[in-house]
Amino acid sequence: MTTWITLGIIAIFILSSAIKVLREYERGVVFRLGRVIGAKGPGLVIIIPIVDKLIRVSLRTVVLDVPSQDVITKDNVSVKVNAVVYFRVMNPVKAIIEVENYHYATSQLAQTTLRSVLGEFELDDLLARREKINKALQEIIDRQTDPWGIKVSLVEVKHVDLPEELQRAMARQAEAERIRRAKVINAMGEFQAAEKLKEAAAVLMVHPAAVQLRYLQTLNDIAMENNSTIIFPLPIDLIKPFFEKLEEA
Repeated sequence: MTTWITLGIIAIFILSSAIKVLREYERGVVFRLGRVIGAKGPGLVIIIPIVDKLIRVSLRTVVLDVPSQDVITKDNVSVKVNAVVYFRVMNPVKAIIEVENYHYATSQLAQTTLRSVLGEFELDDLLARREKINKALQEIIDRQTDPWGIKVSLVEVKHVDLPEELQRAMARQAEAERIRRAKVINAMGEFQAAEKLKEAAAVLMVHPAAVQLRYLQTLNDIAMENNSTIIFPLPIDLIKPFFEKLEEA
């Protein structure tokens, strides 16, 4: 009886070692006596115990957080930059046999590439041309990880940490730029107002009666404000004859 129980336990152990179930997003790289025989899965996979060894590889997209890196830009400004890399395994066999640890290798490659690529850009380009920098990083990392069977789909620079003194300088520059724009807008308004006044003066010179109408409109505006003192403008035409007689005398 004990022998049958022992044989049953051994059979269960062998079956559990021989039968593997892989999820839809998993592949199993099978080694037989040290030699790779291919990738299997998903679903039920049967291997030979002791002879075969199965290594699971996930095909899902991996989000790799690149830690903050010290970068010296082309214009000699020291900044700290971090990024995020999205990649996935396209060839499970290459990912296992071509590199010891593809996750760690991709992380180290992303860090060195981040420092080298960003060092070729000036600070203004680093802050304003993110899309171009992200594309350059993605192309370089993807080209270098292709022999490992890995596809890098996206690289995004997340944050650029500027020195405190540089932040203050940029704040002063932005404030000066806002003041300059305000002065330009004010000057343009004054110029347009002067142009309109010039046109109005030309119309009044051609039609003197319009001056009288303007006087009446001004009196109406003053009366609506309930002022206790009202100043009546004296038309120039009323006193013009007196000046002419004075000149003749």
